[in-house]
Amino acid sequence: MKAGLVGYSLVGKTTLFNALTAMQKGSAAAGHGQANLGAIKVPDARVESLTAFYKPRKKTHAEMRFVDVPGPRGKGSGLDAESIKALGDADAFCLVLRAFPGGDGSPADTLQQLRDFDAELVLADLALVEKRLDRLRKEHGKGGAEYHELSRLAEHLDAARPLRTMKWSDAEEKEMGHFQFLSRRPMLVAVNVAEEDAARPPSAELLASAKERGAEAIAVCAAVEAEIAQLDPKDQGEFLESVGLAEPARARFIRAAYRLLDLISFFTVGEDEVKAWTSRRGDRAPRAAGRIHSDLERGFIRAEVIHYDDFIAAGSESKARHEGKLRLEGKEYVVQDGDIINFRFAV
Repeated sequence: MKAGLVGYSLVGKTTLFNALTAMQKGSAAAGHGQANLGAIKVPDARVESLTAFYKPRKKTHAEMRFVDVPGPRGKGSGLDAESIKALGDADAFCLVLRAFPGGDGSPADTLQQLRDFDAELVLADLALVEKRLDRLRKEHGKGGAEYHELSRLAEHLDAARPLRTMKWSDAEEKEMGHFQFLSRRPMLVAVNVAEEDAARPPSAELLASAKERGAEAIAVCAAVEAEIAQLDPKDQGEFLESVGLAEPARARFIRAAYRLLDLISFFTVGEDEVKAWTSRRGDRAPRAAGRIHSDLERGFIRAEVIHYDDFIAAGSESKARHEGKLRLEGKEYVVQDGDIINFRFAV
């Protein structure tokens, strides 16, 4: 799963990318004007708790991939073919908005930035839909399911509304999925604020505008996060307190992006390793097993499952088993966030 950091030039997008990927001094940081890819560990206290219990030789957090996507330089410049391709490779967007004065002292208008960028996505999708409709008209006239479904999408887009705010029928999901519409991607809005505003949430107007577009918004100060990323962990607490933060905004951002992609974590545990695995919400047990290895999905027999909360309440696996909290689940079981699973399989 990959989330793309998007936005206009000079909004602090690459600074935020480098902070999110926790670049250390001497490392090669992401450059400007190019797509840069980085993997980020998802903060999860449950991994630490399970590690303290099992004392494994290794612990592994779930990871997300972020890509710093070059965007249009300003309103009206449009999305070029390279940007559209880079955006198309992301499963969700994290739109970075500038909420600090520009280098020339110009004030920031976060609401307008949000409207303008979302409009770019809508226009790119509308151009795609109209091109396909025109071809269908020439080849088949105005009949057929695809034509009518695309016409409904065109009407929605023509009203300047992104496709993520539109309810899709099962038929549309099946018929339209291959188009990879940009305005349908889930979107998180990251308001990049000045250091003095690092602990303040986005304005009510911005939150409402994001919600209207089917998006969630959080505030983050990329400059502060970049400083935190350079500090020794033992020195971070004092610095966070000085700027009024309980934790790095990086952690909140990553958790929000994880939710945005509708991801959950399940765990495998033991003396060798405690590991968090990423799965889609709604995945059944065989599919989740396949996240570990294709052999587990192909030869799936059943899953031994204890939920993390039940494990912690019981205090041990044996006690959880005695209390009936350990269950044997089959192929139809939908894996839940926080499940501790041992997969049984045969190939």
